[in-house]
Amino acid sequence: MNHADAAVGGASGDDMTWESWKPKLVALDIDGTLVDHDGYLPHEIHAAVHRILDAGARVVLATGRAWAGTKIVFDALDLPPGPAVASNGAVVVQYPPMEIICEVTFEPADVIDRITEMAPRALIGIEEPGVGYRVTGEFPEGDLSGRVTVVPREELRELPATRVIVRDPNSTEPDFMVLARQLGLHGVNYFIGHSAWLDIAPEGVHKATGLARVCADLGIDRDDVLAMGDGRNDIEMLQWAGRGVAIGDAPAEVRVVADHVTGRFADGGTVMELDRWFRRPDAASAD
Repeated sequence: MNHADAAVGGASGDDMTWESWKPKLVALDIDGTLVDHDGYLPHEIHAAVHRILDAGARVVLATGRAWAGTKIVFDALDLPPGPAVASNGAVVVQYPPMEIICEVTFEPADVIDRITEMAPRALIGIEEPGVGYRVTGEFPEGDLSGRVTVVPREELRELPATRVIVRDPNSTEPDFMVLARQLGLHGVNYFIGHSAWLDIAPEGVHKATGLARVCADLGIDRDDVLAMGDGRNDIEMLQWAGRGVAIGDAPAEVRVVADHVTGRFADGGTVMELDRWFRRPDAASAD
């Protein structure tokens, strides 16, 4: 918890600070937090999520994925009906049945023109919430979910966008960090993924804004939220929540804003943190 008026905790991660705290809502990033980068969901995480639900707390997915990709994990976790934050906060849905309860868009023409100028070989896509994507070319297999339609770049310029995605399979993550700086984008937020992937969102929109909407609807204070993630697009969420926890694989700039850094994903870091608050019946007493 890195907001000054918070009721509990601090960035030190001191166990004594959290003795009397218990989350009422757990916000979970998907890729690198719930599933590995091949999409595998460990049984231990599924079980840990259901211990949260059995304790009466809420579980909310908060992801950069579009709804089509979010739904896959929502269903795999067997979550009860409720909200989810998709598209880095630009889309909030209630499911099932799927209903978009909040959608924030921007005009992407200037962004697309700038990307075309600076990275002419890059693939560009615009999300169609609840449907899929319209793209300038074929993305690598497994990158996108839902219906994917290839359209002329000019058509993309005219579409209201919840987010613009930029992908270059021939570039690296450091290449895209340089590109993001060179683009000099104004009036938008951008997030760099683990691969050569750039997400561009409406200005002031991120996972924390989506979660704020969800918590307002549920009557839950942000101080009662545990948020977990491993990506640069999780930074605002980790700072906003009552307790923000970075997965051990996260980049340094993510770990530094977190209240606590748990273990690496492959070492069970997600379950380690969840078990601290929602323990298995046979688990030892609190650390």
